[in-house]
Amino acid sequence: MPQQRMDIRMIKDIFRLKYSAALSHEAISRSLGISKGVVAKYLGLAGAAGLDWATVADLDEAGLERRLLGRSSAEAAVIEPDFARVHIELRRKGVTLMLLWQEYRAAHEGRRTWAYTQFCEHYKAFAKSLKRSMRQHRRAGEKLFIDYAGATLALADGSRAQIFVSAMGASIYTFACATADQSMRSWLGAMARALSFYGGVPQLIVPDNPRALVSDACRYEPRLNETVRHFARHYDVSILPARPFLPRDKATAESAVQVVTRWILARLRHAVLADVHAADAAISALLASLNNRPFQKLDGCRASLFAALDGPALTPLPPQPWQWATFKTVKAHIDYHVEVEFHRYSVPHSLVGLELEARITDALVEVLHRGQRVACHARSRRRGGFTTVDAHMPAAHRAHKQWTPERLIHWGSGIGPNTGQFVAQLLQRLPPSRARLPQLPGPAQPGQALWPGATGGGLHAGAGAACGALPPCARHPGQRA
Repeated sequence: MPQQRMDIRMIKDIFRLKYSAALSHEAISRSLGISKGVVAKYLGLAGAAGLDWATVADLDEAGLERRLLGRSSAEAAVIEPDFARVHIELRRKGVTLMLLWQEYRAAHEGRRTWAYTQFCEHYKAFAKSLKRSMRQHRRAGEKLFIDYAGATLALADGSRAQIFVSAMGASIYTFACATADQSMRSWLGAMARALSFYGGVPQLIVPDNPRALVSDACRYEPRLNETVRHFARHYDVSILPARPFLPRDKATAESAVQVVTRWILARLRHAVLADVHAADAAISALLASLNNRPFQKLDGCRASLFAALDGPALTPLPPQPWQWATFKTVKAHIDYHVEVEFHRYSVPHSLVGLELEARITDALVEVLHRGQRVACHARSRRRGGFTTVDAHMPAAHRAHKQWTPERLIHWGSGIGPNTGQFVAQLLQRLPPSRARLPQLPGPAQPGQALWPGATGGGLHAGAGAACGALPPCARHPGQRA
């Protein structure tokens, strides 16, 4: 068994008692509880190194060890591996410590190298020196961490409810709810419920990098979906996803998921839940006990810390609740309509040919141009239909639309009763879809109105099928009747 090296502080005490106190070897051995041979050994090493008490007193422990002992000849002869390169090479797929050790031995063949066990031990010490974990101090009201739990709840129909979990950064005040899936609508709906639960809005919301929220996961500049950005603008909050594959960036959420799994989901493992709403109600009933549970090493609980720290620092919720909305790029056609889900909605005619943005909610379809709303319609489910606002039409189209059958008959009657009768008969010959007239049942009878609601004696059918003779025109007295 190799002999253990004496502590450097003990060696320094030997020099102090010998050179400063001028004690004998025997007195020093009795004072420090060591043999006289050990005292003689280290005093001999000090003499060989040219050390006296004045020099030793100014050296620290590392400097004294280097001057007095140095490195052993066996240790100095060993070729040290480049552990920085080893650490980088291990990131490559299929590369192992055994392979790198064999390459290290082959590169220094014929010279003294570390055996595999010592190679691994030295590398572990090197890797441990690189890894650091900084304790984060969360500011009140700054961050809300969100995630979905890996555990789920079984439902009576055989499906499983997904569990959304959020936690405030400073107080770890926890919220949880059940959703049917992990789609974008479920994520944003659960986030809106969480903000309502907390009664305010933090500065940052920190999610993972789910495809439902992040269209392009990037370590430095992740790109969010347009619907997610609209959610952030509505609540005036920033959404900053954690770095990919680094769960320690949202350690608060990971801890909250673990707590919810142990203190809520474990208690519901035997419960028979009819649907997602029943699962959500069961989770809500247990949230209060979780947040009011006292800390083990701190005073208070999550609820008391939230009331003291995070709650007062949150910004107020917006006056209008958030509504689910999707966005679609559309183009205004030549008839100044845009198509959304096979239905066409009008926009101002001046925007014909431009690309616009449609915001689609459950009840409304809004059309935006450069961020400004230019049209708003009630959402219609009728495929192939049109929803048109007169104000969006050109002036000529609005004027043409105003010439209804009633106005045409009234205009003809203003010229003369026979003219009104003639216009009514022309409109009667057109299909109802073009003239917008109700189909009269059978041929007109004497005294029957050709157009209900019209006034004037010239609007009734005469005794014959044809119109009566027209009177001569005042400007053309020679015309034939």
